[in-house]
Amino acid sequence: MALSIFTPSVTGMDAQSHALETVSTNIANINTVGYKSSETMFYTMLGSAPVVKGNASNGLQSSRVDVNGVGYYDRAHITAQGQVVSSGNNFDVAINGNSNAFFTVRDSYSGDIYYTRAGNFRIQLTDGQSYLVANNGMRVQGYVANEDGSFGSSIEDIVIKYPDEIPATPTSKAEIVANVPADGVDRSSYSIMVYGPNNNSSNMNMIFKKVEGKANTWTVSFEMEGATVTGTEDLEVQFSSDGKLISPRNFDINVAWADGSSNTIAMNIENMTQYSGSSGITTVKQDGKEGGGFKSAGIGEDGIVQALYSNGQTVNLGKIALSSFAAPDNLTPISGTLFEANGASGNGVLIEDGGEYLVPQALEQSTANVETEFSKMVVIQRAYGMNSSSFTTADEMLQVVRDLKA
Repeated sequence: MALSIFTPSVTGMDAQSHALETVSTNIANINTVGYKSSETMFYTMLGSAPVVKGNASNGLQSSRVDVNGVGYYDRAHITAQGQVVSSGNNFDVAINGNSNAFFTVRDSYSGDIYYTRAGNFRIQLTDGQSYLVANNGMRVQGYVANEDGSFGSSIEDIVIKYPDEIPATPTSKAEIVANVPADGVDRSSYSIMVYGPNNNSSNMNMIFKKVEGKANTWTVSFEMEGATVTGTEDLEVQFSSDGKLISPRNFDINVAWADGSSNTIAMNIENMTQYSGSSGITTVKQDGKEGGGFKSAGIGEDGIVQALYSNGQTVNLGKIALSSFAAPDNLTPISGTLFEANGASGNGVLIEDGGEYLVPQALEQSTANVETEFSKMVVIQRAYGMNSSSFTTADEMLQVVRDLKA
């Protein structure tokens, strides 16, 4: 009975010691990317609890012991949003705007799946294959890029594999907006840059010549160094008397390059005019692009992992996957700013269009706050001291009782 006088102060010192440990952990991780702070919660212990259970068969009687003091448990603020700060690193990415979204990573040794908010990723070479990995070496999960630019429907390791060079994109369509002089000239020329299958690029001259005996009518031909252009042998372009194009609005040409390659170009001239004045070009558009060499790789908009080339083109390598939970604050925190799913949190569910929450070349900072943690530390220190004083006082009281009975 006398020993129960120590129970409240002992449980109080134990609880406050644990609370100080929690605060210290938060302060230690003040600069840890993706860290979610925790706090120690307290609950009262009052009443009695059985220590010996009896029943009719063994003849034992239940005995009970008084329980007083304080208990504790930890609560992690997993869904708190940390500040997003630009890092400038190509493979860094932060989640912003959705507190219930997590990167999915896989332990390549055990195959176990974990979740994290720490997006400080890097490239790791393993057995000749380059993987996108988290800071702890676990492989980032995502959707593999298909050749047509789409992405797979199931997640797997994101592999960083790209061609050193990409070929040119041949011109397949071109649009020109220009004026053909209504008077004063019998010939008018317009230059269009086009590309072939083998990184060839050249100026293609579209030539208009007046047709004798036909008002507002022109033949069209093409001249190009290093290539032969066909498809307009019998083509005549006709304008109305007020300068608007009558026909044809569209036609196809074939470009045969000196190296044996060729490509067909759909020409659009529907916005050409025939007015008095110069033959200046207003607009030329074409969809061809020159080839390029590899320049860099990184994570872009919508969480797409891509390679960038010297011609400005990109090649998609994969897309980062995000997962959500029915009760994310119940996830189990484990080492390395990782979380593990459990029965209380529910299983991870892939987020459709999760890329809208991703900020490239940025990181989510720790949610631990220095001012808040130091305030807690002061309160904990005082509470521990008061519990310690209670323990000392109880000990002195028992000594007096012992001396009186002696």
